[in-house]
Amino acid sequence: MSVWPAWEVRDGAGATSWLGVRLEFGDGAHVDAVAVVGDGGVYLEDVRAVPALSLDVLAALADWIEDPLSEACGVTGRGADGSASRARPEWPLGVEGQWLVAREYRHAQERGADPVLAVMGATGHSRRRSLRLIGQARDAGFLPPRRARR
Repeated sequence: MSVWPAWEVRDGAGATSWLGVRLEFGDGAHVDAVAVVGDGGVYLEDVRAVPALSLDVLAALADWIEDPLSEACGVTGRGADGSASRARPEWPLGVEGQWLVAREYRHAQERGADPVLAVMGATGHSRRRSLRLIGQARDAGFLPPRRARR
């Protein structure tokens, strides 16, 4: 992975930096992204890939490059107490987490919103991981079984 500075904007509160990021693979495929460093974190702003990425791979991209990009940008990813800090919120494991996933899912359905996106937003996880969490909530009996597709 290569990272280079693109531009920086300074204001009274500090600075926001944009960086170019390139991942190259042995088969000639590559991913180009623009990352923003500011407010104590690193965020992807734009992503272009050759060949195009599937939605699942695109959702996983941030997880793949989070640590190397944070290191390259000088963001340690550690809280004041030395514990790892993540962009995603704390989410309970086990039965409590499954119940909360089901609650988010049902609440989104009631609003007419996409329930998978609601779970992704609540947990901070990728689509694939959120679908796994939804499946676990179904298995635990907190959500009804999926309807068969025709």
